[in-house]
Amino acid sequence: MEPGAEHQQQLRSLRDFLLVYNRMTELCFRHCVSNLNYRLLTGREETCLESCAGKLVHANHRLMRAYVALMPSLVQRRASDYEASAAQASQISATEGPAAVAMPALPGAGGPGTAPDPLAAPGPSGPSQGAPGAGT
Repeated sequence: MEPGAEHQQQLRSLRDFLLVYNRMTELCFRHCVSNLNYRLLTGREETCLESCAGKLVHANHRLMRAYVALMPSLVQRRASDYEASAAQASQISATEGPAAVAMPALPGAGGPGTAPDPLAAPGPSGPSQGAPGAGT
């Protein structure tokens, strides 16, 4: 990894950490601190904050362990899905042959059984009235 990209990754990691820390601080503060009349925290508020922060850190660690345990299987599943779709695409292109790769005929290009292009500009006599003898 080049130094600039590594520096950007470190900044993103620091930003993510600070966002989680700020959310945890705000949540625990709102839950535990009820009286702003004193400069220092009461004993009850202090133990509540320690308990709240401890629970959130513990829950975060459990989530990270589960994520790390599941990540290899998710990557493997994505890789196998990609390989299966690539194999299916190559199988389809092999069975259809080179004719499937050629450009399809444009509508209204003429030839038997082709319909006129509905987006084509009408001729000098106005919109097309259909083929002679079509029974309109």
